[in-house]
Amino acid sequence: MRDGIEETLTYCDFPSEHWTRIRTNNIIERLNREIRCRTHVMGSFPSGNSALMLVCARLRHVAGTLWGNKKYVNIKHLEVAVEDVSLAC
Repeated sequence: MRDGIEETLTYCDFPSEHWTRIRTNNIIERLNREIRCRTHVMGSFPSGNSALMLVCARLRHVAGTLWGNKKYVNIKHLEVAVEDVSLAC
């Protein structure tokens, strides 16, 4: 545990407004739930390509909707942090 503490707390190097977004992967988990739901409804697939096509279709849908365009982190906070670091150097 002591060996990995630095990697575990890397998110603390970012602005505090981003900490909960960085240390969790809720977006990925939600996307995986969406894909699992679609594949579960389908049941079985005739080939691996048909499963891949279904997953890609869902990813295209997410990318094209507001959910895919939603900002996950505010870049302005990162820009301020970069400016602070550059001024300190």
